[in-house]
Amino acid sequence: MQGTPPSQQRPADTYPPTERTVPTRSPGRAAYDKELVHAILDEGYVCHLGFVRDGAPVVLPTLYGRVGERLYVHGSTGSRPLRAAGRAAADGLPVCLTVTHVDGLVLARSAFHHSINYRSVVVHGPAYDVTDPEEKRRALDALVDHVVPGRAADSRPANNKELAATAVIRLDLDEVSAKLRTGGVNDEPEDLGLPHWAGVVPLRKGYDAPLADPELAPGTRLPDYLAPR
Repeated sequence: MQGTPPSQQRPADTYPPTERTVPTRSPGRAAYDKELVHAILDEGYVCHLGFVRDGAPVVLPTLYGRVGERLYVHGSTGSRPLRAAGRAAADGLPVCLTVTHVDGLVLARSAFHHSINYRSVVVHGPAYDVTDPEEKRRALDALVDHVVPGRAADSRPANNKELAATAVIRLDLDEVSAKLRTGGVNDEPEDLGLPHWAGVVPLRKGYDAPLADPELAPGTRLPDYLAPR
């Protein structure tokens, strides 16, 4: 980890800023609070995992799950990042993982000041292949529960054949930052009288009514955690 400020008065509930986690643009929007970072990660479904393969950058969208201060990403044993993490067992595979939520569309009077309200997290560090069977099972449960809380206990766990076909990599939350944009329009004073609507269009997410599989076993009821919200 590089670039950690010399002050040792950092609260225990924050991540230390580094050269890679302090943004060059709008640094005032950066945050290092662990509770905030965890909340942004826990609300997302898909992360983007970046790494270098054969000298070229690769970024893949994938599911993830958090257990404490660790993130887990899974995939086929034949996938490129998971194979690379296995080959780099000693030092890990250097990766960058990102998660972003778009909370609102900011429509300004001028085209230049259009923006979005967002919350994002960026994680840097080495990713390691998870080889311990119990840790792999916990990681896969976390991945399922991350998408739908409570689902892991309400489904058949992976059998040995499925575990053998599934690879999991682990990324510790050490070098981490969040970045946020909130609030309204930042138009220039001379543009305030223009006859163009300006404001924020909030975005939200939620469940629609679930569509049952036509081959459900007789008497199978919709679980409470899938109620529309």
